[in-house]
Formats: sequence, C-alpha cells, structure tokens
Amino acid sequence: MAHILGRASGMIGSAGEDEMAGETGKTRIALDAMGGDYAPGEVVAGAVQAAREQGAGVLLVGPEEAIRAELARHDTAGLDLEIVHTDEVIGMDEHPAEAVRAKRRNSITLCHELVRDGQAVAAVSAGNSGAVLAAAIFTLRRIRGVDRPAFAGVVPAAGGGRTLVLDMGANTDCKPPYLLQFAVMGAAYMRSVFGVANPRVGLLSNGEEETKGDQLTQAAHQLIKAAAPSAGLNFIGNVEGRDINAGTVDVVVCDGFVGNVILKLSEGLARMLLDTIKKELKAGPITYAGAALAKPAFDRVRKQLDYEEYGGVPVLGVNGVSIISHGRSKAKAIKNAIRVARQAADARLPESIAQGVKGLAAVTGAVVTGE
Repeated sequence: MAHILGRASGMIGSAGEDEMAGETGKTRIALDAMGGDYAPGEVVAGAVQAAREQGAGVLLVGPEEAIRAELARHDTAGLDLEIVHTDEVIGMDEHPAEAVRAKRRNSITLCHELVRDGQAVAAVSAGNSGAVLAAAIFTLRRIRGVDRPAFAGVVPAAGGGRTLVLDMGANTDCKPPYLLQFAVMGAAYMRSVFGVANPRVGLLSNGEEETKGDQLTQAAHQLIKAAAPSAGLNFIGNVEGRDINAGTVDVVVCDGFVGNVILKLSEGLARMLLDTIKKELKAGPITYAGAALAKPAFDRVRKQLDYEEYGGVPVLGVNGVSIISHGRSKAKAIKNAIRVARQAADARLPESIAQGVKGLAAVTGAVVTGE
C-alpha cells in the first residue's frame, strides 16, 4: 500500500489505514507529478487548478521535496491535494516495459497501484506513454475478453461535435479480432462518457466499398459486420480520412500505426491553421482592426482545435481508468486530463467495456482471451 503524506495545505503525516481506504480516497485522481516535458511545475499547477475549479481531489505522486516546492508557489488552502512520495521516475527515453519492471516504485506504476487498491478512481500521466500502457496492463490487468488495450483519442468534428479514434498508438500491428474489440470499446466509451445513445462506428479504409483496404481492413470489416447486430454495434461500414472530422461518424477504428499518424497530423494541422489565421488577422491595419471583432469567434475555434482542451486519451481495455496526456502538456492540459479521468470514472467506463466485450464473446461463440 502506498505511503500517503499529509494534505498539501496542512501538516505532513502518514495517513492511516481507515483514511486511505475510506470514502475520500474513492473520489481522488492519482497524478504522476513527474510526467511530461514541463514536470513538476506545470503538472502541479494543473492539479491546483483542477482542485480549485473542479473540486477534484488529487494525489500527487513523485518526490515529496520537489512537489512541495512547487505547491508553495500556489495558494492551496482548503484544496484536496496530497503527496504520495517516491524517488523513482521513468524517463521519456527509457524502454517502457523494462523500466516498469526495474523501477518497481516509479511514479507511473504507483499511480496505477493507487487505482488498483481503491485509493484513487483514476490515474493520469503525461510521461512515457509506453510505460503508462505497461503499468496499466501489469497493475490493473486487461479486462477479460480484451486482447490488446488501445489508446482512444477525441478529435473535433463539424458542428462542434467530436469523433473518437482508436487505436492511436498502443498497437502498431493488429489482427481483425483486435479491431472488433476496439469497435466495442469505442462505442462503450461514447455511450458511457459522452452520452451518445447509438454511436456510429466506422472502419477506416481508403474507400467506402467493402472490398477496399488492405487484408487486415477487409477481414476486420467482415468480422465487425457479422458481429454488429448481436453485439449492439451501429456499424456503418468503411469510412475515409475525410469522414473523421465531418461529423458523420462517432467512432473510427484503425490500427495503432495509422491512428498515431492521424493524431500527429491533426495536431500539426490544427497548429498551422491557428497560426495562419492569427498571422492573417494581424497582416494589415484593416484586418487588425477586424481582429478585435473576430476575437470571440477565433477563441471558440481555437478552443475546439486545441489539444490541451481534450486533456488526454484513455487506455481502453484495462480494469481501471488510466489517462495519458501529451508529453508537452502544460497546466491547462493537466487540468483537463483530470476532468476526463473523473468523467470516465463517474461513467464506470471499465464496467461498460467489460459488459460489451462479454456480449461480444457470446456472439462469436467463444470467450476472446488475451495472449
């Protein structure tokens, strides 16, 4: 069991067994204070903002001295912030699985242990994404019937909507059954977290026809199509890249190699568009004057395209809520990642996925087990 130091705004001391297992612990987020390019400063600042604006309880995991020094920069009076001390940290360039095994008390794994032991409802980290995935699998374990957990990312869609894309990088090489499981997990996420009653699920391909795509896509199409009616999937068939942001599909399924390219392309394109619009608005006296009038609209567009607004992506398929934030996350992104984590926990996301995968196993006539 993790050793939790006292509240940041109070005296330091060891929390007792009753306190750690009590109701308070069931509403807290375990945050890797050392994860990301701007840790611990921006991570701690994000935790403070989440505690103040959202009423979130946050367990800050990492070296006590470094975390307390950052907390001293903020007014934390009355905020539910506590420190879980560990000196072990996994670097961004370390081999994920090897580092998780070698550093048993690293901040990423410790966050997931807090979830496993019921002291937190979710884990959040902007650190080494491979290490987060490994820690989630090793500590929380895969949901029965899930072969490969996936990263699921939300991207903006037309009309102020959103599209969930998975996998976004956890599995570069996939088999057709994995894509079927991604479809079920993605639909469960949209239903439970975003309240989409009957999410439209599409399989990413280079054409809408069933015969389009590589061998993986064609085989996955037939598998998802056959399982969809009994599994409760609203499968609309193949979709193309342009459909992701068109507002015509809620869940887009692909392998992790393609999904990660989509993620990085979306981030780069959004940044380019925002920078270009900003530059053009300031190009001359007339457009500069008009920029003041256009600022509210520009701010709304920027908010919809800014990855920091989405906070992080969930690891779907493990027995607990695990959120991965961008390595470049600053305070706003961390704050929003905590919000995403609370939403997923409140929606009982792992239970929803487990139910969906259980139904899938019944449809296919066999329990789908991991390797």
